[in-house]
Amino acid sequence: MKRQIAFSTRAFGPGSRCQGVTDHIRKELKEIEAAPHDLEEWIDVASLALDGAWRAGYSAEEVAAGLGAKLVKNEGRDWPDWRTVDPTKAIEHNRQSEES
Repeated sequence: MKRQIAFSTRAFGPGSRCQGVTDHIRKELKEIEAAPHDLEEWIDVASLALDGAWRAGYSAEEVAAGLGAKLVKNEGRDWPDWRTVDPTKAIEHNRQSEES
């Protein structure tokens, strides 16, 4: 992560660049749709997401901790049976179980 931050700062400059990063993510998502088995395209999106997180003001350690915390949160959520969901649609957690 620290290496990514150093590279990104050298290559793209400092600052938030939120619009530029999200624009780039949208372009990469189109590339994934065109080539869904291309690992490099998936890595591009992951790298851009990490880039956006540090540019939003988070340290490498905070981003790593955030990834772990989000996994714990998702593991604790109620999810529908994936076999019953349209494979072309997002599978989202059951929000009703969180409201009760």
